[in-house]
Formats: sequence, structure tokens, C-alpha cells
Amino acid sequence: MKAYKFWFIVGSQSLYGQDVLDTVDERAREMAAELSRVLPFPLVYKVTAKTNREIADTIREANYDSECAGIVTWCHTFSPSKMWINGLASLQKPWCHLATQYNVEIPNDEIDMDFMNLNQAAHGDREHGFIGARLRMPRKIIAGHWQDQKVHKRLGDWMKTAVGVAFSKELKVMRFGDNMREVAVTEGDKVEAQIKLGWQVNTWAVGDLVKEMNAVTDAEIDALYAEYESKYDIATDNTCAIRYQAREEIAMKKMMDREGCKAFSNTFQDLYGMEQLPGLASQHLMAQGYGYGGEGDWKVSAMTSILKAMGEGGNGASGFMEDYTYHLVDGQEYSLGAHMLEVCPSLAADKPRIETHHLGIGMNEKDPARLVFEGKSGPAIVVSLIDMGGRLRLIVQDIEAVKPILPMPNLPVARVMWRAMPDLTTGVECWIMAGGAHHTVLSYDVTAEMMRDWARMMDIEFVHISKDTTPEQLESDLLVKDLIWKLK
Repeated sequence: MKAYKFWFIVGSQSLYGQDVLDTVDERAREMAAELSRVLPFPLVYKVTAKTNREIADTIREANYDSECAGIVTWCHTFSPSKMWINGLASLQKPWCHLATQYNVEIPNDEIDMDFMNLNQAAHGDREHGFIGARLRMPRKIIAGHWQDQKVHKRLGDWMKTAVGVAFSKELKVMRFGDNMREVAVTEGDKVEAQIKLGWQVNTWAVGDLVKEMNAVTDAEIDALYAEYESKYDIATDNTCAIRYQAREEIAMKKMMDREGCKAFSNTFQDLYGMEQLPGLASQHLMAQGYGYGGEGDWKVSAMTSILKAMGEGGNGASGFMEDYTYHLVDGQEYSLGAHMLEVCPSLAADKPRIETHHLGIGMNEKDPARLVFEGKSGPAIVVSLIDMGGRLRLIVQDIEAVKPILPMPNLPVARVMWRAMPDLTTGVECWIMAGGAHHTVLSYDVTAEMMRDWARMMDIEFVHISKDTTPEQLESDLLVKDLIWKLK
């Protein structure tokens, strides 16, 4: 991850004299320094802007600074918004309007006209807000005192989302082979994805991967095997299968790093020259922040890497997931999510085990090694990006992950169990109505609000299935969205 920063641009004017401007400058520096100590990324104070030229020059500079992931604006005093037009109209980075004020409360004894002239955020931010609305620009508005922990949380989440945007715009996806045959939802317009989201999605032959695998040395495999031993419990005597997965991982990582790729996909229908579908190999790569998509699903692969980048520490608890089966006992309705082999260990409740088992699908010559574990409990989301033909739709559903209610001793895969919102059957109806895929990204770190902000920054459609969603209301909302997005 780059050392991303955010720029703090404060609005004012020269009407009230230099003393006021000096005070605004001093306070802005103090606020930026204090906020930087509690936010996930530094907030760098740039300027107290008083003219059209200052604003336009600062925003132009932000656009071309690769470490600047977005701007945060605030109007301490009254900042006439016409002077923001040229700058904001050229803005190419995410924008957060922080509607705050320096003081927490109205000081009864000292409030006078000098105080009122200095502390004008209550109407300065409204003037600033108008021009954002008039320009119809995507922006995040966060209101509250700058020292409030709730403001810190929302501003920090927005920063992580903006980093997800920067990450997306430079993302390269390596496809090993094509999509699973005849599957519709994993298809999509790669040109449109690059135009809207920045993704460069291209294919490398499986034969090229096999050639890279053949060049991996025993010493490299020994080193990675030792890493596996330090991180996971080895619950198999089939060390050859584990070493083969290490060979696959090393080769895939070399190819991706050489090409600058942070996500990859493959399919069990194309394993030309390979003995095993990468299982442990894919899981351990995901644990390092790489995105993955099974069955050639490059969209979920890219989204996995983006949500990881938006998570805690730039590699959060997010992973490739698939809805597999339901538990439909009345009053105990749950989804069971899993995949053949490839679920990220960042979702694990306890230390994963390395096991080898037969995989009764695909072209595996030998039993693949994989990590087996149960997922963590707690609130989470599942995310699906689909191509609607002419536009992209991002679907997010709130879930509550639980400890699996059954031990399932004969299921040799990683698994997560959850309650879908608003309830299982209603949630399934809504998901299907919206066109959500069977592949998702499950995240404990990223919230629906963050994904809504990401969709707004990327100018794509957003659908949220929450505890309050009904099929009737969703159907109406989708019809309206169809009309709106056809006009855009």
C-alpha cells in the first residue's frame, strides 16, 4: 500500500481582516494535527483558501499527487462558494465535506460580534454545501464536532473507502484461463469496468503458469512450507500435496508481482498441466491481500482485493465467498457459505488446519490441500458486483455471522454460517430480485455505508438489503433505479 494522505482545505475570505485569517490558520493546523493522531491516514493541512485561484491551484495539485487519496474541506468562516466552482469542477479525487466548528459549545460570557465573525461554520458550511449540490458532485458530508469519536469513526471509514477508490483505479487482475463455461453472472464488460472502475483485466495462459511452476526451486518450497507450519495446524500426512500447493503459490505470486497484479482468477475446468486446483495456494495469497475469484469470476476477484485494501491495516478480514446451502428449520434459518477450496483465512475464528481431501469436480489428478476452519461470529456484509448491461450494480446485504450450529465433521472446506437480513427467505428473495451473484465478498471490516460511499465515488448503482428491506419496496426501488440509470 502507498503512504496515502488526505488534504485538509479550509475555506475563508479576506473580509474580516488578517487577525481572523491567522486564527483560522492556527486552528486548522491544530485540528489537522490532532485528527491525524486518531485517523487511519494523515490529514495534511494545505491552505486557508480565500480566492478562486488558491482553491483551483490546490485542487489541481491534489489531482496530480499520487499519495493524495482525497480532500477534506471545511469552512471555518463564511467562504463564498462561487470561488470554489473552478476548483471543484476539476476535482478528480474523493471529497468529504466536514461540517464542524472549532468550539464545542456557545461561550456565554465571551460571545460577541468578534466571536460571531470568526466562528461562522454554521452558515459557511451551508454555503459550501450549496455549491456541491449545484455541481451535482459526489461527496461525503459528515456533521459533528471534530473531536467527537463518532466523527472520527465516520471520517476514518470514509478515508479507507477513498483508499479503496485509489486502489481500484490502479488495479490489475490476472486471469488464468477463462470463465467457467455457460455461467452468466461471472461474465462482464471488461472495457466498461476499466472505464468506470480503473481495472485492467487480462488473461494469461495456464501453460505459462505451469512453466513458472516448473522453475520453482525446492529451497523456495521449503521456505514457504515452513511459513505454513508457523501459521496453520498441519492435519495431513500428505506433505507432497502441501508442497505442490506451495509450488503453485510461489509461481502465481511471481507472475502477479511481475505484472503488478493484485487479484487473480482461475477455473477448475482449465488446469492444463496442473495436478491440483490451487486451494491452500489461493487461500494463503488472499491472506497476503491478493483478491481471488473462483470459476473465472474476475469481478469478485477485484472486489475482494478492494475490500481487503479498505479494511483494517490495508488488508482486512474480507474474503471470497459463495452461498452454498440453507438451513430452513423454522426459527433457525441460516445460510452456509463456503467454496470448494478457496476461502480466506482472515475470516477464521480459530487457527486453520491444512487438510487434503478428494475434490469431486474439475480436472484434479491428486487430492488438493486446503485450509479448513469455521468463520468468525459478528456483524458483516456480503457484496456482489454485477454487470446489468450498460451499467454496473453493486449489491450489499447486511448479515450476522454465527458459530455454525452443526459441526459438519465430513465437510472438508472452510465455512461461514450467517443470518441474512432482514431474514433468510426475505433476504434471498431480495437478493435474487436484484440479480445478486452466487459469488460474493464477505467482510467483517467494511460496512454498507463504506460501500455506498465507494459506489457513489465510482458513479455506479448501489442496492442495499438491510433489516428494513421488503421485497415490495425493493422492487419499486429497482424500477426507479432502472429509469434513472438509463438516463445517465
